[in-house]
Amino acid sequence: MDILTSYNLIIEASAIIILSFIFSELARKTNVPSVLMLIALGILLKFGLDALGIGSIDFFPILEVLGIVGLIMIVLEAALELELKPAKIIPIAKAMAIALIGLLASTWVAAQVLHAFVPGMNMQAAWLYATPLSILSSAIIIPSVSGLSNVKKEFHIYESTFSDILGIMLFYFLAGQWEATEQSNGVVGFFGNLGLTLAISVVGSYLILLIFQNIRSQVKLFLLIAVLLLLYALGKKMHLSSLIIILSFGLVIANMQLFFRGRLGRWLHLEKATNIYEGLHIITMETAFVVRTFFFVIFGLTISLASLANLQVALVSGLIILSIYAIRFIILRLFMGKDIIPQLFVAPRGLITILLFYAIPKEAEVQGFEAGILLFIIIATSLIMTFAMVYDKQRSGKAIRKANSLPVGYTKWKAPVIHTEE
Repeated sequence: MDILTSYNLIIEASAIIILSFIFSELARKTNVPSVLMLIALGILLKFGLDALGIGSIDFFPILEVLGIVGLIMIVLEAALELELKPAKIIPIAKAMAIALIGLLASTWVAAQVLHAFVPGMNMQAAWLYATPLSILSSAIIIPSVSGLSNVKKEFHIYESTFSDILGIMLFYFLAGQWEATEQSNGVVGFFGNLGLTLAISVVGSYLILLIFQNIRSQVKLFLLIAVLLLLYALGKKMHLSSLIIILSFGLVIANMQLFFRGRLGRWLHLEKATNIYEGLHIITMETAFVVRTFFFVIFGLTISLASLANLQVALVSGLIILSIYAIRFIILRLFMGKDIIPQLFVAPRGLITILLFYAIPKEAEVQGFEAGILLFIIIATSLIMTFAMVYDKQRSGKAIRKANSLPVGYTKWKAPVIHTEE
């Protein structure tokens, strides 16, 4: 098929990346998440492939790999931007508490809805299906909140990152209950797994940084990323919470002077380590952008729009969406007071929701669950965030104009010029 020749694939991939960049620029001006534009592009491409008679291509293996790599890059990118300072302890603790309570409460309510309305869904499976639907999407949130104040932007970065980490840990803990493995034997096994992962993460992070700062070759950043990907994959094979390894390394290299104190500080070559951090930060952002681009386009290629017309999909999705914002309103009011706009509506679902949905074990799959629920919630929460961000931008603009305006009939006072005789 001519469309799948090598040169055509290069042209198509290049065009998609260029379009993704344009979408990102449009997102900055319109506050419409570029993710929605990428999914729409994938849907349009699906119509085109169907028209050419090649719409039966199985994109799932590519989608799965892109999702895993994208997940790692997004968490690493977020970790590299987290500054651990004494002044940040309270904001970090507050964001973590909000993320944890919001995750558990949203998962519980969503599980009740799924158990009640989805045929063949028992409570154990309902919790597993509800978890991905309850995780905030840092892939959408972090690029979308750049125009907010530093305090609000920082809160969303912390909250979405913790939601990702905690949500993934909860999901694989629940998934482990379906798999007869020695590593997944209840709460004790879970906390043992967590302790082992933390120990490996801390030791590994120190070793990686100390080793890589002494590598003289200029070509070492992708080698570093390859090592992190390898550790993540090996950790998953060992049923560890591998994402903690990525998060730990990002936090260590982003806060070197905090983690390398006393005798450890003698081993750190600050200039070389800083160069690694700066280069890694750029490569991580670029890689996350490319991976995110192809992930959402391919997701658009794989979804079925027909399921959105299903009344059951609309009912279940609507109830879950209502619960998301009701729970979020209560938590934010308790922790943050009255100033909760637009934070209340910045709760989109996206990359991790999709990735974990496809990671549900075969033995836990429920035939009565409509994949359209996933798409409905992703689109609805992204659009709600868009409207909230537009509203907040307009509100901020009005406040600035009001502060700079003067009452009718008044003019700006000018100091009189005093002439002195020489």
